[in-house]
Amino acid sequence: MEEMNQNDREMDHEMILGLLNRGDVEGFREEFLTHHPYDQATFYEKADQDIRHLMYQYLSPKEMADIFEAIEIDDDEYEDLFKEMNANYASDLLSHMYTDDAVDILNLLNKEQVATYLTIMEKESARQIKDLLHYEEYTAGSIMTTEFVSIPKNSTVRSAMNILRNAAPNAETIYYVFVVDEDKRLSGIVTLRDLIVSDEDTLISAIMNERVVSVSVSEDQEEVARMIKDYDFLAMPVVDFQQHLLGIITVDDIIDVLDEEASDDYSKLAAVSDMDTFDKGPFTAAKKRLPWLILLTFLGMLTANLMGMFEATLDKVALLAVFIPLIAGMAGNSGTQALAVAVRGIATGDIEEESKMRLLFREAGTGLITGIVCGAVVVGLVYFWKGELLIGALVGAAVFGSIFVATLAGSFIPLLIHRLKIDPAVASGPFITTLNDIISILIYLGLATTFLGQL
Repeated sequence: MEEMNQNDREMDHEMILGLLNRGDVEGFREEFLTHHPYDQATFYEKADQDIRHLMYQYLSPKEMADIFEAIEIDDDEYEDLFKEMNANYASDLLSHMYTDDAVDILNLLNKEQVATYLTIMEKESARQIKDLLHYEEYTAGSIMTTEFVSIPKNSTVRSAMNILRNAAPNAETIYYVFVVDEDKRLSGIVTLRDLIVSDEDTLISAIMNERVVSVSVSEDQEEVARMIKDYDFLAMPVVDFQQHLLGIITVDDIIDVLDEEASDDYSKLAAVSDMDTFDKGPFTAAKKRLPWLILLTFLGMLTANLMGMFEATLDKVALLAVFIPLIAGMAGNSGTQALAVAVRGIATGDIEEESKMRLLFREAGTGLITGIVCGAVVVGLVYFWKGELLIGALVGAAVFGSIFVATLAGSFIPLLIHRLKIDPAVASGPFITTLNDIISILIYLGLATTFLGQL
């Protein structure tokens, strides 16, 4: 078998642009269509509007559908791309995509575009898409596909193979074949291997696995992703409350869900509305970040106002002000570490109801140990630097208290927010840091005010 090296696999963008600009349709198609859809999609994403118009002329809607299956662009770009296309071309393109992927795109377009495409689309494709469009976003129903292979429970392996052979070209996966009864209820599952190794006259009911793991059509997509990861499935059947088989969710869609959820959680942890992408301009990026920054500015004013309440203490012992950034910084760092552990545990499902108290006790112990060690180190540093043992002890005590409280807050707040059915990632790093700033300053300057006469 001839092996392809890296240079063979890479697409020559300049050559393909030259073929397009010269109007060499045959040469363009011969070169472009030999590449993987991912590489084709990368070329399409980088192309300007004039080049894209030429691609619509030279590629069929089915070939363009393969590109849109692999494309990776921001949600707000789809509407403009589809406006570039002829309505019939766009409608045909969507009908050639897997139903779940077509629905994902239609959910990003305006209502007029959706209505137009569904009206002129082939009736069966339009019906399948409409069936999925009404499911709530971020649920199993919104990401499932109806292109799967199902066989009757009372059929034989021979008839099942005939059904599989006819359905395979349009099915999203053929490795799992789902068994249904006469009422279309999910009864079991057989794998392609089961069918290949079994005798042709064997009944499906004799070889199927009846212990099928399925998800409800209203199940949250994050929970579905967790189940597929835990069970190592290639696909998960989706059923209604009466166990009727409605569709399947494949592992490639779950990878997209995991990527989307991870980006969303990371955005919230960084207090950014949406993850910035490198192709966005500075004004677009600033527009996404400014609301959070302004909100954090007002929260920061609480810290400034709090320090103003201890102005008399700072006036009498000015040296105290030197250590405020140190104490606030250490509290913020320890709180963010505990936050990351708690949010990740909730997101991955590692933290169950019974383990929440165990997590809090563990973080309390961690905060106690790290607080004692860091506090002792700070006492020594302040003494050797400034020769002030009492101030060193005061700063060390404040570091100990701040780290202990910040660690507890960093783990407790996400658990509390999750209990209130709110995404714990909103307890973002900047919010925890600001909260810990307030707590650490209260502890530090409160202690300083209490022992002011001895400083």
